[in-house]
Amino acid sequence: MQVGKDTVVSLTYRLTTLQGEMLEEATQDQPAAYLHGGYDGIFPKVEAALEGQSAGAEADVVLEPDDAFGDYDAELVRMEDASLFPPEVQVGMQFEGVSEDGQHHMLYTITDIADGKVVVDGNHPLAGQSLRVQCRVVDVRAALPVEVEHGHVHGPEGHHHH
Repeated sequence: MQVGKDTVVSLTYRLTTLQGEMLEEATQDQPAAYLHGGYDGIFPKVEAALEGQSAGAEADVVLEPDDAFGDYDAELVRMEDASLFPPEVQVGMQFEGVSEDGQHHMLYTITDIADGKVVVDGNHPLAGQSLRVQCRVVDVRAALPVEVEHGHVHGPEGHHHH
């Protein structure tokens, strides 16, 4: 079967910086699976490279920031009063918050704590970086109707609790 719209693609992959620093991987023992066809389960540029391929096919794709986690946006860095946070707050902790315009839920990372202030950063940790994805298609199958309806894979047993 070929990779196409509404297929479930299982693959191994290595996500690295362009300097070769390993960020994430899925191995033959535990391949990743995504619903192909514009469901945002994988970077669109990688999805395009896999379109029409079959099991065993390999792709090596360089992702510029626009293809991955976007450019770094200094406006997403905010300084807040430490009293807004629990006493055990530490650099590196993440929490959900709302954008300044109140329109979007965002994940913020605490990057600094000093003088009664906490610096939070709404950028993805990999924003502004070019990345490399090397992947190999392990298997391709037709998606189940419920997977297409929900827009994601439901696992090897065909079920997933929401």
